[in-house]
Amino acid sequence: MSPVVVLGGFLCPAFIYRQLRRVLAEATDTGVRIVTPPPWEWLLAGTTLGWSLILRRLHRAVRAALEESEAPRVTLVGHSAGGVIARLYLAPEPFRGDTFDGQRLVDRLITLGSPHHVRRGPMRSRVGVAVPGVRFAPPVRYVAIAGSDVIGNASGRVVQRLARCWYAAFGDDGETPGDGLVPVSVALLRDARHLTLPGVRHAPWFGGAWYGSREVVTRWWQAAIAEEPTH
Repeated sequence: MSPVVVLGGFLCPAFIYRQLRRVLAEATDTGVRIVTPPPWEWLLAGTTLGWSLILRRLHRAVRAALEESEAPRVTLVGHSAGGVIARLYLAPEPFRGDTFDGQRLVDRLITLGSPHHVRRGPMRSRVGVAVPGVRFAPPVRYVAIAGSDVIGNASGRVVQRLARCWYAAFGDDGETPGDGLVPVSVALLRDARHLTLPGVRHAPWFGGAWYGSREVVTRWWQAAIAEEPTH
């Protein structure tokens, strides 16, 4: 089985992925590398420089995983914004002078609560143009996973009111289900294999189970690596 590289989400510290790493290591019996860019790189993420720094960091981790395992490809997991940046990593076109061409190095891209369908911001718009949908399938298999635990509601509980604000900021109408930060409609990348997880939230500080909780990791990993049905 391919080694796994996980690109964490915006300003997410490494310690929140400890359980995720343990579960994947047990499930794959291979190395699992967690990439968590420092805050200053994320704070530059509204610019090409910030994305370049994160892409370089991701590329080093992918190359290290391949060299250590001697495997031909890795499975790439991107949480939140990490999933959007991971899509750009697959592109063969140069980015600020660097050519990553991750499509040659990745067998599967799994995204967890990633805001794919967002038009705001120059960098997110660039991803939509440069790597629309599942541009590199095959050979890369795309699996987009969305948590569904909070329905945005302007007159609901505090968590529902906050969720509505976040969902609307991502381009949704706000009155829809999601993981508390990203609505389901935005997290499910067009033409990818989709999986919606009831009762799952975006990050541990949203309360309850999230994508990195032991039982949740087992659910989405088993579904993501299962063979796709043939027609």
